[in-house]
Amino acid sequence: MISIILVPALLVIAIALFPKGQAKVGLVAGQLNPCPGTPNCVCSEGKLVSSYIAPFIFDGMAQAAWQRLKHIIVVSGGNILTEEGDYILASFTTRWLRFVDDVEFRMDADSHVIHVRSASRIGRSDLGANRNRVEMLRSLFNSNL
Repeated sequence: MISIILVPALLVIAIALFPKGQAKVGLVAGQLNPCPGTPNCVCSEGKLVSSYIAPFIFDGMAQAAWQRLKHIIVVSGGNILTEEGDYILASFTTRWLRFVDDVEFRMDADSHVIHVRSASRIGRSDLGANRNRVEMLRSLFNSNL
């Protein structure tokens, strides 16, 4: 019985003690930052195959797609922290352990895509949480919510 309580508590403490470092968010040379090579990050603009995730594709007007994306972020529990031109930085907090993940979007209106990057702020592995979140957001985006 004690191990049922002790193991999760030790896991939370161990993850919390990981070096947090500086979150690398924002655009670099007009693109989203590439993932650092850890499994807790996915990005549609990067060279690492293991962290690649497809961008969101849209038809029609870029502004309408951007508004739809912002609505989906909010109704999915995200908080839009920054919106500057064709860039959005949002945060999502995990349900159980309350970890915060940064999710970024960059509009490429000419190509009719929205690039995405989702990364945990701490730790190394997220058990696929960032990839799953992006796919959930993509599903909502494609359903024209």
